Parts: sequence; C-alpha cells; structure tokens
Amino acid sequence: MAREFSTVGVVGLGTMGAGIVEVFARNGIDVVAVEISAPALERGRATLKGSTDRAVAKGKLAEADRDALHERVHFAVGLDALHSVDLVIEAVPEHLDLKQRIFAELDRICRPETILATNTSSLSVTEISVATSRPNQVIGIHFFNPAPVMKLVEVVRTVVTAPEVVADVEALCARLGKVDVTINDRAGFIANALLFGYLNHAVGMFESHYATREDIDAAMKLGCGLPMGPLALMDLIGLDTAYEILDTMYRRGGRDRRHAPVPLLKQMVTAGLLGRKSGRGFYTYERPGSPVVVPDEATPLATDGALADGARAIAKVGVVGSGTMATGIIEVFAKAGYEVVSVTRGMEKSAKVCEAVKTSLNKGVVRGKLAEADRDAALGRISWSATLDHLADVDLVVEAVVEELSVKKALFASLDEICKPGVVLATTTSSLPVIDVAMATQRPADVVGLHFFNPAPVMPLVEVVRTIRTSPEATATARAVCAALGKTGVVCGDRSGFIVNALLFPYLNDAVKMLEASYSTADDIDHAMKLGCGYPMGPFELLDVVGLDVSLAIQRELYLELREPGFAPAPLLEHLVTAGYLGRKTRRGFRDHSHR
Repeated sequence: MAREFSTVGVVGLGTMGAGIVEVFARNGIDVVAVEISAPALERGRATLKGSTDRAVAKGKLAEADRDALHERVHFAVGLDALHSVDLVIEAVPEHLDLKQRIFAELDRICRPETILATNTSSLSVTEISVATSRPNQVIGIHFFNPAPVMKLVEVVRTVVTAPEVVADVEALCARLGKVDVTINDRAGFIANALLFGYLNHAVGMFESHYATREDIDAAMKLGCGLPMGPLALMDLIGLDTAYEILDTMYRRGGRDRRHAPVPLLKQMVTAGLLGRKSGRGFYTYERPGSPVVVPDEATPLATDGALADGARAIAKVGVVGSGTMATGIIEVFAKAGYEVVSVTRGMEKSAKVCEAVKTSLNKGVVRGKLAEADRDAALGRISWSATLDHLADVDLVVEAVVEELSVKKALFASLDEICKPGVVLATTTSSLPVIDVAMATQRPADVVGLHFFNPAPVMPLVEVVRTIRTSPEATATARAVCAALGKTGVVCGDRSGFIVNALLFPYLNDAVKMLEASYSTADDIDHAMKLGCGYPMGPFELLDVVGLDVSLAIQRELYLELREPGFAPAPLLEHLVTAGYLGRKTRRGFRDHSHR
C-alpha cells in the first residue's frame, strides 16, 4: 500500500511554488507554505489568491471550494514550520548551492521518514540529495508551469532513491490527477532536454538575422501547431531561467554545443531584458508581468499587402507539377480568385489533377465550407495544359515537381526562355538550395522559394525563401501573394530546412537519441511533450506520420550543411529506415500500426 500523505510542505512561493501549493490544496491535502521573509510570504499568498480568484471568475472553481482550499494552507516564515510534514517540495531558484543548503536544513528539521523532493528542472537531483543524511528518501518531482493546469509531472529517481519512495510519489501524482513519467536523474530530464535545444536554436536564428521574431514564432505555431512560438515562450519562461537551464544542461549533459546558451541570451539577461516579468524580452509588454505585447521599434509596419514595397501585380498564375502539393496549390490559387494554368507532363496526368481538384472542392461544398457557385467559379478559372509554352503570359509560376535538383534546374531553364520579363519564378522545394535553381536562369533576382505545407488548402503557413540574389520586389510580391491567399508568409534566408524544418527535425532527432539511450520509452517521451509542453503530437507520433525516411533525409541535409555534431542523424533512425520501418505508410515505424 502506498503511504498516505496528509500534510505537505512547499518551500519557495514564486509562480511555481504557489502553483504547487494550489495543486495540493485543491486535492484536499493540508499544505505548509514557507518563504524566507514576511514580504516574500505575502507575495506568495497574493499569487495563490490571484490564481484561485481567476479560477472562480472563469467558473472552474466554486467559491466554497476556493475558501476551503485557502483554509488548508498554513503560511509560515522559515523552514522550522515543516517539522511534522510527510513530504516537502522545494521550489526555490535554480542554484545548486542554495538548494543544497535548504536540503541540509530540511534533513535536520524533518522527521526521519519524511520524503524530501525538489522541483528542479535542470539541476542534478543526486547532487542535491548528498547534502542530506537520507539520499534514499530524496526524489525529483518536476511540475510544469502553470502547475494547476499542466497535467505532466516528471518523477526523477536517483541511483539511490528507494523504490518505495518512487511508488509512493507515483501514487500521489495519480491522486493529484496528474500523469507522471518516471525517469532517471539526467540533465534536463525529458521535456527540458528536448525543449531547450530547440529554443536555443531559435534564439540563434534570430540573433543571426535569419528571420524576424514574428516570423520565427508564426512559423512554429502555424507550421507545427505549437501553442506558442519559441521566442514568446522564452519570454514567458524568463530569459534568466532559460539561461540557467541551458548553462546547466551544457555543463551536465556532455557539453553539447546546441545547449551552450546563444551569446545574445546572456547579453539580454545582463541588460535586464528577462521577458514578461521585466516587461521586455524578445518582445515588449504593456508592463512587467503582463502578457499583452505592445509595438516597439522592431515591430513590422502594417501594410495593406496589395502592392507594398514594390510588389508586382499578379493576376495569372502557372502551376507546374501533378502531385499532391501541385494539386493543393492549384486549388488555393483558384479559390482566391487567380486565373490558374496547370501544366503537367501529358494530358493523362492533367485529367488526374483536374479530378483531384474537383474532388477536393466538392468536399468543401459537402462540409459547408464552400458555396456551389464559388466551387464552379474556382473551376472556371483553371485551364489545363501539357505544355510549358502556355505559361508565356502568366505573372507568377509556382513549380511543384519532384525533389530532384537536376529536374528543377532543367525546368527553370525552360521557364526562363518561355516566361515574359518580370515574372516571379517560385519553387516549392522543402530541402534543396533555392539558389541552385535560381542560377539555372538568367534572372536569379526573380526567383524565390514558396514552401507551402501539406495539405496546402488547409495549412495556413508559407515560407518565403529569398536567396542572396532575390530582389526585394520579388520577395515583396511573394509576401503579398501569400496575404491574398489568406496565408501567413514568413520570410527567411536560403538555408537548409528554412525555419520550420531546421527547428523541428533536430528536436525529433534528439527524441530518437533519448529513446536509443534507453533513458525513457516512446510513450513517456510523447506524453512528456504533449502534456508538459502542449505539443499537439509527441515526437514519435509525428515521426511515424511524416515518415522516417523523409525525416532522415531532412536531418541528413541539415547535418551536411551545418556540420554540427549534435545534428548527426540518430543511428536508430537510420537502422529503422534500412529495415523498411518507415512509419504509418509501411504500418510499422516507432510503433506498430498494423492493427489500426
């Protein structure tokens, strides 16, 4: 039988500590909430009151339950108040010496059978535990912010944590309505080890002026369905906290360069730009602590999008290709009111593409998302062709043929001869260098990347890729076209992976390495990222959907371009691809899909 915890102590009543107090008190457990001074204690009390009052206002907590919750909490200054509790959770700032001092004191004050827990997100639980005479009763219980809302708890055992302590804490998590994943003591545990490499990479992307803060954040929200963009998330976490976590992970986790904090991060922390809590980080906020972003000198000027920055007028668009991507792009342009010329290799392929577009538009009608008249009008705007010569009078060409450089270069050389001057030539490549395609023409200034996401009619994001030869007018035209399509266009340089894949796939690769090292299971890693970070899919779910072969090819491209050792594809990923386990499409990837 798991032990019954009737009284729990919480040390440190910042945002995290106050949230943990609320979680226990909500679930009928008496809490002794401790701070270092009376003013700090009052701030903690105010944080708890604010959170519970908001829950009442939103109808998520009854007034009587709120009042009962507050009656279960006893506030006190100093650790001596914890002499008779069953469990203590420490939630003070991430400094090892501070935590060790507190644990040495708790060891002296608390009863011998009391479990001592730390909410650290990056420090070694083992190093904290050795400050006590009872390291077998020390454990990590890592809640996620905001603790009352987030379902995940990482239960971190050291090599000496007693099995019954682990079992008791797991049972307690279940009582709190949380989902726990139990793991060993390793830098960053699951969620932070996967999350912070990605966040640091995004800061590096911003630091190098590869893309704007708005475009990086929009790309990850719209391209991956994440609840927040990486830079907005850094502001929420606090740049000082993020710096401490990355620095600790770098020193404890084998000195992986991707965890070495980007220099800009240290500069911002030194300058007091800590994110929301200081009112200024990557973004500027209404006031310290406010979530409301206000314009600053880096905010892009609003344009009507029509003919901004020398954008050219586009009325007629050519789409070359006959695959899923080409079909979706034809539909998107036709629905948005453009005349479209679809060019394929042969009338048989044209007939197939025509049928696919009709089927998709009909589905829109059936679902009530498209009027019959609008469907008929969209179809009326499309002409079908098997020869590139029909692109002689278009204003924009979008190429969506096979991802082979030689094929694309040959096509662009032909377009260069056929199309009138001033036409923007766009490639939808997701992995090839756009400049290689552009240099197959005599007009590289007019060539851009327009990377649509699949399925094109649904996904709201387009990456607009400018090469070092692309003219500002061509970039502005591409952006204006995205706006006219009802899409969000994000502008970035011509580097492998652009924004989304360059940030997404190293994170997926890190998850594979974590599984390969037997640190955790695919299920627990997926749970951690969905419940701890609010991701719509866990990394292994996503890899099986994308296809392991596709993922491996993208990761190889990133590694070849950046030569960063941490980007080398995980051997397990290579082995699964070699074995033909490619994900859902072969019914076997990281999971077996044969019975689904």
